[in-house]
Amino acid sequence: MATLERPVQKGALPSEIERRLGKLAQVFEKDFFDLTREKTIRDHLARLKKTQAIVAGCETDVCVLQSCLGLLELGYEVYVVEDLLFSSARNVEPALVRMRAEGAVLPTYKSLYYELIAAVEGGRHATKMLAALGPFPDDLPDCAIS
Repeated sequence: MATLERPVQKGALPSEIERRLGKLAQVFEKDFFDLTREKTIRDHLARLKKTQAIVAGCETDVCVLQSCLGLLELGYEVYVVEDLLFSSARNVEPALVRMRAEGAVLPTYKSLYYELIAAVEGGRHATKMLAALGPFPDDLPDCAIS
């Protein structure tokens, strides 16, 4: 699932992200910084019947922070992929500290990737997960937070 701020003046979803999300992904526009304040998004999340959310995105100190707080308030376990965040602000450390303090977990992409592979029946289906996730990318930047 991906969200875009309305009005979508900053551009559509980048084609590379859209391609990687696949045909089953939903793209939502939102009027609020906190995605959980949008009824259509809350309804979509409820239909998924999941208890965990993995978050990556932009404006770490605004949209990501407020969405994480909203997801936590709804009872989700929230995993914020720290090296897949960015912001126009120079200092997002207070937002990261707040997310952690409220209960979000901030793994790196690499840690989360291998944790997901190992989690499927104790790693017995690692081949299946590798097929679903693809190989670990070797071209990730050291850090996307800026």
